[in-house]
Amino acid sequence: MTATDPAAGASAIPLASDFEAATREQWLALVDKAIKGADFEKKLVTRTADGIRVEPIYTRATANEGQQSALPGQAPFTRGASAAVEGLGWEIRQGIRATDPARANTEILTELNGGSNGVLLEIEAPGQAGCRITSAADMKTALSGMRLDLAPLELKAGLGAPEAARHLIAALPGLDIPSKSALLFLGLDPIGSLARWGTRPASLTQTLAETIAIVRVARAEAPAVRTVRVDSTIYHEAGANDALELAALGATLIAYLRMFEAAGAAPADALAQMSFAVSTDTDLFASVAKLRAARRLIWRIADASGAGDAARALHISARASLRVMAQRDSWTNMLRSTLSCAGAALGGADAITVLPFTAALGEADDFARRCARNIQIVLQEESWLGRVVDPMGGSWFIEALTDETAKAAWALMQEIEAKGGIIAALDQGFIQDRVAADAAARAKAIATGKQDLTGVSAFPLLGDDGVTFAPPAAVPPVRSEEMVRPLVPHRLAEPFEALRDASDAFVAKGNPAPTIFLASIGAVIDHTGRSTWVKNYLAAGGIASLTTDGYASADDAAKAFKASGVTTACICSSDALYAEHAEATAKALKAAGAKLVLMAGRPGEREAALKAAGVDQFLFVGADAVATLKGLQGKLGVTA
Repeated sequence: MTATDPAAGASAIPLASDFEAATREQWLALVDKAIKGADFEKKLVTRTADGIRVEPIYTRATANEGQQSALPGQAPFTRGASAAVEGLGWEIRQGIRATDPARANTEILTELNGGSNGVLLEIEAPGQAGCRITSAADMKTALSGMRLDLAPLELKAGLGAPEAARHLIAALPGLDIPSKSALLFLGLDPIGSLARWGTRPASLTQTLAETIAIVRVARAEAPAVRTVRVDSTIYHEAGANDALELAALGATLIAYLRMFEAAGAAPADALAQMSFAVSTDTDLFASVAKLRAARRLIWRIADASGAGDAARALHISARASLRVMAQRDSWTNMLRSTLSCAGAALGGADAITVLPFTAALGEADDFARRCARNIQIVLQEESWLGRVVDPMGGSWFIEALTDETAKAAWALMQEIEAKGGIIAALDQGFIQDRVAADAAARAKAIATGKQDLTGVSAFPLLGDDGVTFAPPAAVPPVRSEEMVRPLVPHRLAEPFEALRDASDAFVAKGNPAPTIFLASIGAVIDHTGRSTWVKNYLAAGGIASLTTDGYASADDAAKAFKASGVTTACICSSDALYAEHAEATAKALKAAGAKLVLMAGRPGEREAALKAAGVDQFLFVGADAVATLKGLQGKLGVTA
């Protein structure tokens, strides 16, 4: 930016020229003054789930200089494969899973007429629900009226992928479009299916040979088809952190390149056959960095194979994660889906699939599917997120996070390769153990309040949320013999949802709703912080709270408690009023008949005195909320 001095004519003077360049040391001195000598590392530095350091401020010096010089359209394609605005944007590829092929066709045409320009057709198979396709005729019914030369179709059939691919190829001649122009993604992923369900219908050698055979037939019928999918969403849904998800993506890519090489296909030709699927979730910046890092990882593997230029044409689809979706107050899932979609768009995904907000509950209706579709339409057509080349590029934070994520993923991928590759690592349980460790650490962070789940562990809604949905479709069993330990998907909200389910079942038997009286001492300004926290904390376990503006004395609180008819109370107020009234209030509540007296906050040095006065338990941030709430349910008589 420059300024022009009218008296000096048109000479331009940089505005920054009057200021000395600030140093990090000067900034740190000001920070130390602001945090009053507190530990900088503990106060201002955080770390991602992968242990990547997140600084409070980023400068050009902290960004990776090598990536700053890589422009969009240049290898390693971290910033995208194109430097031009023309043709940008992403494919809105929404999922269809209606059981009946005719109903699936209705939903497909509704999606396409409503603004989607691609379809992800989920097929019923062992271990997963979806459209029941048993023949080419069924496939033709499901796809009737769909212009496959304009709107791409992707199949998601899991263990049934080979059969689904054959049915689609056989159905092509009857779909009234030139099969040579069909834009298809067959979704063949035998390694992903092995990881997800722990089995495969045949031996590995037979499975890979079958995959190659289908590839050859498909390419002859539809030259534009991408036959094999490298799907890392399987690992994410089971609990993997970003680096492990990308490591699995890279290791699977290497395995498929070797498979094609054994069949006589060059790496460049093999890459042209592949598509990639990556998860995005509510951590927007991490999702952006993961997609950018994925492109760099794929390029590096391709380049090492002598096909670096082929990575320019790679296709990455982003799937909004089911892992972060909640059953309770599922309206909040619209926020989660929006963040997932925005992260995918800003990270440069070629296609995006957003889940209906009722996805964790059952089958979506037209309204839920419309909302999912419209999230994408608004972000693309109104917010124009797809009209900027690498919109997050140049952000020193994003560049640094991308670089560190790629390095962490590469290191883990090397560990997998050292085990003998992705299949051997699955066979040895190495990947399953790493996924389980990631999931356990995340579950602990959520249970102890380090990570909040809105509408679940934070600000939960008790009572009916008004959401309607159809029951989930039946899932055919997996009957094949288990070969490796499967990676079972799970949602982050499940432990809290189990508590809510237990409370609801208890009430459904004719019991009164579990309720705790809040003995809030003092004025609203004194107790509102802890009273609000306790109310939300208890609600996360399906326990209601009786609240008021507060009580002036212990006796007032005890009288109100006795009149309430409940048997448990929780004292809430400020530390100052605790020092003055907590012990007296506990004694008064016990005298009034309280069987259980709780107190919000850590007791500190007064723990012994408070317990002697009648406080039975303390509720505070940092304790395991799931275990604490389950224990409280038991004390309130809630049984499974």
